[in-house]
This record gives sequence, structure tokens and C-alpha cells, in this order.
Amino acid sequence: MNTYGFLRVAAARPLLRIADCPFNAEQTIQLLAEAETRGINLVVFPECGLTGYTCHDLFHLQTLQRAAQEALKQVVTQSGHVYRGVAVVGVPLALSGQMFNCAVVICAGRLLGIVPKTYLPNSQEFYDARYFSPAGNAPFSEADFCGQVVPFGTDLLFRCRDWNDFTLGVEICEDLWQPVPPSSLQALAGATVVANLSASNEVIGKAAYRRQLVASQSGRCIAGYVYACCGWGESTTDVVFGGHSLIAENGVLLTESPRFQRQSHLLVADIDLERLQHDRVQTTSFNEGHSATELAMPRFRRVEFELEISPRQPRLLRAIESHPFVPTDVTTRDDRCRDIFQTQIAALAQRLTHTGQPPVAIGLSGGLDSTLALLVVCKTFDELGITRDQIQALTMPGFGTTGRTKKNALDLAAALNIPIREIDIRPMCFEQMRLMGHHPFGIPLDYETVDSLTEKLRQLPADQRHDLTFENIQARVRTTLLMNSGFVIGTGDLSELALGWCTYNADHMSMYNPNAGIPKTLVKFLVKWAAENEFDGSPRATLLDIVRTEISPELLPTDARGGITQATESTVGPYELIDFFLYHLLRFGATPQKILFLAEHARFDRDYPPAELRHWLGVFLKRFFANQFKRSCLPDGPKVGTVSLSPRGDWRMPSDAQVRIWLENWEKSS
Repeated sequence: MNTYGFLRVAAARPLLRIADCPFNAEQTIQLLAEAETRGINLVVFPECGLTGYTCHDLFHLQTLQRAAQEALKQVVTQSGHVYRGVAVVGVPLALSGQMFNCAVVICAGRLLGIVPKTYLPNSQEFYDARYFSPAGNAPFSEADFCGQVVPFGTDLLFRCRDWNDFTLGVEICEDLWQPVPPSSLQALAGATVVANLSASNEVIGKAAYRRQLVASQSGRCIAGYVYACCGWGESTTDVVFGGHSLIAENGVLLTESPRFQRQSHLLVADIDLERLQHDRVQTTSFNEGHSATELAMPRFRRVEFELEISPRQPRLLRAIESHPFVPTDVTTRDDRCRDIFQTQIAALAQRLTHTGQPPVAIGLSGGLDSTLALLVVCKTFDELGITRDQIQALTMPGFGTTGRTKKNALDLAAALNIPIREIDIRPMCFEQMRLMGHHPFGIPLDYETVDSLTEKLRQLPADQRHDLTFENIQARVRTTLLMNSGFVIGTGDLSELALGWCTYNADHMSMYNPNAGIPKTLVKFLVKWAAENEFDGSPRATLLDIVRTEISPELLPTDARGGITQATESTVGPYELIDFFLYHLLRFGATPQKILFLAEHARFDRDYPPAELRHWLGVFLKRFFANQFKRSCLPDGPKVGTVSLSPRGDWRMPSDAQVRIWLENWEKSS
């Protein structure tokens, strides 16, 4: 997994006895040994974990101070035998006549550095300033400890020589709760993972705020954040600790521990360092923050270390959604659909208002995309107070139109009280083919009628149904009719744009396309959501039947029974795979090899053999690069998510870019 940039981290919550340093050291070492067996690269322990945070005035007694140092020596020494990764341990240290609340960074039995706590809370239940000196009071930058002279200070970053994407920053509890936490400056200086050693007690509402704080800081820093909090053993006198540990990545909470548990625990997750670096490179304003705060930026010292990669468990310890555009949680999904639907309506309303509220034309095929576009148009007209008779729907059956889709188009228009015209495009296509001298599928047109030609086409064997000119003529005839009927509303979706699965200057073109930013998997859920939440009666029944209809452009002849012969997904691949590939390529810049790795962990391997996954990814990459010229001249349309292909709203790519290096990476996955 390290090949693909995943760092396995853990927030440790060991059993603890207040002021029992030998016991606490033993528990720490036991968890380090467990971390080794689980292939964890970084373990973060709680604040003052070797003594207990609630020792209070005992911190001033030399017996505890010496016991804390002995416990730390034991952990440093023993960790070299049981754990090969990086450990960050909390301990109070008496240095040069002052007591500092410290985080000690250890790797494979070597002490790398000591980071003191910057901000000391001293109100309500907290009295840190009574016992400790703030980091700024230290008159030294090195400490002699465990036979080593090691760096000391808040200006330390720990950089892995073997893994350039892994640089560790450290802060302690209250540091996070400040307006400008040390981790903000550490991230600007290169830290990709932040460790927080915490002793945060429980009061009503604090857990929710803590959760929000950790996730938000990871997002501001575009970093991984490992927050390790002490557990129930710290509870004494008037304060109770729940051991609420959290791991977040760039604004997303990956996992959190249960609270109030009475046993040791390792909260484990895999942080994607490649994804973090991609987002930092893409977010140019992140690096501008460095210059904006230049006067306040410390000169960080970098402590380098080597990380021996531990053995791995076979699966990732993080969720990989198989449908990244469609939330699995029903409530979240409903909220997402509502937001997108309202975004589409607002965008189209602005364009129609600006253009004088012209009558609109829309091609209605009985498929998902045109259905969603029509629903948006209807709701937009309702919001603007325009009567629906200003919507000119055209259904234009051709050689491949099935009875089911035609009926759904007519039924939907009737249910929505939309005027609709049915125009048989076959005669126009027939005449254009005659003028061009084109013989579809090798069938002469000299003595044919439209009906006789249609019947002959239906008898064609499946292996002879290939004629691009025949398909394009139908698509462009439909667009010609629409363009002569009003302000054309486009219907094509994001997935089709990624594949180039649209005929240039046909369904590729319109005056405005409200679907341009919506992937096919989400289109399906949007139509279903609209059916269940925005409509009832006959419109709902028709919409649900459209959702169940097989996806097809219906540009090739139907079979002898009038059924679909051109299933889109058998040509370009299953849309759930296309959308997965598209999301990880564009949103996170993943390599083809990593995309396949993620696809397997998203459990696509249950439905698609590895060879099939690999095949469809190859098809996707070739089509994506070959069809940028179509995306370079798209009509306007709203950006609704983090992935968009508009050359104005998001994606800018040379139309003649070569796919070679992506295919070379893809070929290595075989």
C-alpha cells in the first residue's frame, strides 16, 4: 500500500494509572508491539501519557520527574526491539530549571526530537500554567537525554528520507484550539501529517465540537491529523476523560474511537499522502499563505529519519466508495440531490432571465438525461412564473427507437402538461443518405422506402451493426430540428463528456446544458429522487420506469422484435466504473495503477474480474484523451461538484495531449 501513498497511522489509548510511570511505560510498549503486528507506520499517544495529565502538583516532585524520565528511557530502548515505525509519546520533562509538557518523537529506538506545548490553558478545570512553562520560555534548542543530544523546540518537522510525502508536525492539545495553531504553520512549511497529543476532558457538547475542530484543521492544513486523547484512567476528582481519539484527512473524518471504554485501544486508519500532495499542488492559494504569513513563520528545523516499512494487512483501513458521486447514507443522498436540483434550477433561471425568457426546445427521448433536463426546465419555469406551454418538447423517433422509450417520452410530457411534437426523423435521414450516396450497412437505397429499409435493418445480424455515418446523421438531424424550434436545452451528462460519447455538433451542442456537471450514476439517482420527492401520480410512475430502462443512444436499428440492440455500457463500459475512474483521475490525480488498486478495495472485484476492470480502465483512458476537442467547445452549464469538465469552470486540457504515459502505467498493472 505504501506504493500508492498510504500511511497507516494510529491514535493510541493505553491503560493508565495516574503517577504510576512504570505501569504506563509497560502499557505504551505493549501497544507499540501491537502496532508492529498491524503494520502501523505512526503511533500517537496521549498528552503526558507516561505520568498522567492529572498529576497536578505532583509534577513538581522530583520523584515523579525522575520516574517520568526513566519511563521514557524504557520506552525509547524497548521500542527499538518491538516497533519499527514512528511513535510520539507524551511526557513532562524537567529541563534547565523548568517543567515542560512535551511530545517526544521516537523511531526504531532512536530519539528524534522533543516538542514542548506552546499554549497552556489556565482557566476553569485547567491549570497548566501552574505546573508547566510555555515553549517560548525555553532558552535552549537542544536537550541532552538518553545519551543523545536531540533537537528541542516547536520549530521541528520530522521528514522521512524514504518517503518524501511523509513529513510529521506535532502539537499538543490546547495548541489546536487557538486562532493560529502551530499545525497551520507546520503545514505551510511542509508537514503532511500532524500528531496531536491530547488530554481533553468530557463535558456536554464538547465531543461534537472536538470532532468539528479536528476535521476542520485537517482541511485548512490539507493534511492528515491524528488526535490521540487520554482515556478513563485519567478521570479523577472533578474531571472525566472519555478517550475520544480521531483521525482526519483534508476535512474528512476517517474514523473516531468510542468514548468511555475501559481497555487499551488503537484507532487505526490509512492516510493517503499522494492525495494530500495532489490537493496542495492544485490549491495554489495554499502556498500563497506561506508568503502572506512570512513574518510570523518560524524557521523550521527538519529532523530526518528512515522508516522501515512494516508488513501490511491485505486491505486498506479506510472506506473506498464504489459510487463516489452518490452518498451511501440516504439522508445525505437526499440532501445532495436537493442541492443539485436547486443549483440546476438557479443556473437555468439566470440564463433564461438574461436572454429574455425565450421559449425553450428540448429533445425528449424517454431516457435518463433528457428526463432530468426536462424536470429542471419545468421547475425553472414554475419558479419564474412562466407557463409550461412555452416549453417545446420534441420526441424524434428514428431507426433505433423502441416502443418503450417513445411511450415514456409521450407519457412524461402529458403528465407534466408539456406540449410535445412527434417528428419521425427517418425520412430526413433517408434523404440525406441518398444525397450523400451513403448505403447504410451496405444496403442500397435506390429503390427503398423508409419502411422497407427499416425492416431490412431490423434483420441485420449483430456483428453487422456498425455504421458511424448512419448514427451521426440521426443525431444531427435531431439537433437541426431542435435548433429551429427555440432556445435549446442540452441534456448530455458529465460521464458522456468524459468519454466523448456524444456526436459533435449534435447532442454535443445546445444553448445551455443544466446536466453538464452531473455524472451518469448521479443522474439516475436524481431522477429517482425527483420522482419520489417532487412528483406523484402518473409522472412518478413514468419517471420510475425511465430509471429502470437500459441506457442506450438508440442510434442503431432495433432487433426484429423492436428491442434495443445498442447498449451503451457494453461499448464504453459500465457507468459505475466510468464514474469511479473519472472521479479518482480528475479529483485526486491518481495513476491508472492506483485507480485499479482503489477499485478492487471498493469491492468492484466482487462483480468484475480484475482483467475486466483493467480492460474498461484502458477504454476509459483512450476515450478520455481522444475526445478533449469536444469538451473544449462545450455550451455553458452549471458546475455542481468538485469534478467538472467545462473548459471555463474547471478542466483545461490541450485537445492533442497524448495518452501514452498513462497507458504505460496502466499496462504495468497486468
